[in-house]
This record gives sequence, C-alpha cells and structure tokens, in this order.
Amino acid sequence: MKQKLIWLATVAASLLCIILGNRVAVQGLTSFSGAETASVEKVRVIEILSKETVKPEYAGMPGDNINIKFRAVILSGIHKGEELEAMQLINPMQPLPIKEAQPGVKFLVTKDQSGVYDADTWYASQDVRSDALIGLGLFFAVCLLLFGRMKGFDTILSMGFTCSAIFLVLIPAILSGKNIYVWSMLVCSYIVAMTLLIVTRANMKSLGAGLGCAGGVLASGGLMFFMSHIMSLTGMVDEESYYLQFLNGENPIDMKAIIFAAIIIGAIGAVMDVAVSVATSLYEVCRNTEHPDFFLMVKSGFAIGQDMIGTMANTLVLAYIGSSLSTVLLLAAYNRSILSLLNREMIVVEILQALIGSLGILLTIPLTSVVCGFLYAGRPRLKKFRGPKAGKQDRMAIGNDYGGLTQYDTLRNKFSELEGQDGSSD
Repeated sequence: MKQKLIWLATVAASLLCIILGNRVAVQGLTSFSGAETASVEKVRVIEILSKETVKPEYAGMPGDNINIKFRAVILSGIHKGEELEAMQLINPMQPLPIKEAQPGVKFLVTKDQSGVYDADTWYASQDVRSDALIGLGLFFAVCLLLFGRMKGFDTILSMGFTCSAIFLVLIPAILSGKNIYVWSMLVCSYIVAMTLLIVTRANMKSLGAGLGCAGGVLASGGLMFFMSHIMSLTGMVDEESYYLQFLNGENPIDMKAIIFAAIIIGAIGAVMDVAVSVATSLYEVCRNTEHPDFFLMVKSGFAIGQDMIGTMANTLVLAYIGSSLSTVLLLAAYNRSILSLLNREMIVVEILQALIGSLGILLTIPLTSVVCGFLYAGRPRLKKFRGPKAGKQDRMAIGNDYGGLTQYDTLRNKFSELEGQDGSSD
C-alpha cells in the first residue's frame, strides 16, 4: 500500500513538474512570433481529375514534369469529411519526391505561401507517414504490456514523461533564451528521478542507482564543458546550426551549449541503464550473502560492471554513427584527407558524443558500486536462513522453543549448539 501511494505521488509530482516547467520555459518565447502560418490538411485522394505531362523548360533535364489535379477528402481537423481539389507537381529534379497521386493515396496538402504558385490552390507537399508511425508505436506499447505487464505500463508512463520534459520544457527553454547548461541538467535530473521512482519504485536499489547515475552525469557534463573549451568548439556543426543561431536576434542561442545538452541527453539513458543494472545486481548479492560488507559490495560491483563496459560503449558508438551515417558517408566521399576529416567539427562532435558517453558509463560503475557499498554493507541477510545440516524436525523444534522466531542470529546460535552436541557425543 505504501509503495502504491509513493507511485501515485511520483506520477502527480512528475505531471506537476512538466506543467510548471513548461510555464517557466515559455516565458520570453518570441522566436516564432513572425513566422508565417500555412494551412495544412491530411487528405485521401478520391479521384484523379487530370494528368498532364509538360516538357522541361531547360534542355538536358532528365524526364518530364507531371502536373496532376485530383479531388480528395479531408481526414483531420475541423474540416474533416469535406472535399477539396488539389494539385501535385512532379519534377524529376526534386530532392524529396513523393509518391504519385492515385485513388486511396494519402497526402499532406498545403497552400503555397512563397508566392511561387497560386496561393489559393492546394498542393500535395508530403506523404503521410504519421499513421504508420503511430501504428508501430501502438504495437510497441502492446508488446511492453504483454511482456512487462505492470512494469511495461510503468515504462510507457516514464517514456511519456521523458518526451514531455524534452519537448515541453527543454526545447521551449532553449528557444526562449534560457541558460541551456542549467536547464539541460535540470531536465536530466528530473528524468533520472522520475524514471527510477516509477519503474523501480522507492527502495534501496533506486536510491543507489540514482546517486550513481547523478555522479556519472555530472562527471560527463563537467568533462564535456572542459573539452569544449580545450577544442575551441563553436557549435556550428551543420547548416541547421546557422539558422538556429540567428533564430532569436535579441538573445542568440549558445550553440556550444546545444552540443553540451545533446551529449548529456544522449548519454543519460545508457548511464541510467548501467546504474540500475549494477545496483540491482548488488542488491541480489546482498540478499544472498550471509555477511555483506563494503569491500565485498564494491568488488562485486566492479566485477559486474566489467562485462557491461564493452557492450554499452559499443551501443553508444553505433547509435551515434548510425544517426549520422549519411553525413559521414558524404564527407568521406568528398574528402581525401583523413586528417582534415577528423578535424571537422561535425565529426569531432560525433566522436565526442561517443567518448564522453562511454566515459560517463565507465565512471557510473565505480560510483554506483561505492554508493551501494555504503547503503547495503552491514545489513542483515534478507534471504530467509535455512539450516545447513539440520533436518525438518530439528527446525520445527527450534521454532517451537523460540516462540516461532526465525531471526538469523537466534537460529544460527541454536544450530551451533546442536552441532556441538553431536560432536561431543561422538
């Protein structure tokens, strides 16, 4: 009952933190006050009205331009169920082509705001991918509930709070010109505390994992802050970085702090995973050890962590390489100098993410081991004691003699007396 009340209090407090954090984060958010608003609707094609092939204006261009006019029904928003007519302009030189309009195909249609096309005409702009994404997310949630049951539900809930903290608190805080270093650490601390209390509940394991994880994150953050100055990072890793810097002219975004936040957020999941694994393993060692002491806990934590280091470090490296594989391939194809490639800030930041994330894991293991050693050491064995040689009748007799008490010290003394009597009779 006590754990349920703590769980409910944690959920309520997490929700309150998201609401209050969002209200504070959006104060001064004026980055998008002058942005144009475009009408966007999700539609399904009903009928193709016309299809016209147009020769390109310039000679040597591959293929012909295709103009398709179609009728579609709106699938979302306040105009759901209404019909409209839209155009699809297919140009073989388009960098992001979409599928050709056919009855049953879904599109996002928008009214052009640039002045290139008729502002009163709807144009097919994107394929609808959100439906498949939502379906996959629901399948993932169902699998979590089937295999994890209540733990699966807790996982879904913690993921929801985590995404809310990122998108409703951290991102508005960055765009409104808040201190990115402070807010990224606050959000990461919230994610750690909320996840551990919801998923692992309020117990000795979550306390040990939380303290170890906090130490690993702080060490990673300090190391990243130090390395950014040593390596003279600017934060201009790609084209989007230039747009972000000038998004808010009155209070420009600190691009170096963006790198700091990205690395910390990217590493927090792996660090928390390692901290929970070590804390849980040491808790089981404590439960099954007759006399747990500090040095035994720390030694066991180091031994458990040694097998985690390689796999978790590889996980981070592969994740960062996979997320930027296209960019790395492009740079490698057009850059013949390995020295020049390794000094590009984009590549340097990717390597920093992997190295600092791995160092965070490496530091979390001893920190969690030491913390759990202090928390667990000297505590009585949690597993019920079973006599090493005494039979069932002896154990029943001992229980009757001592009023049904099963404390470890009482039973151990009684078994010692029995063994001494057996030895003397021989």
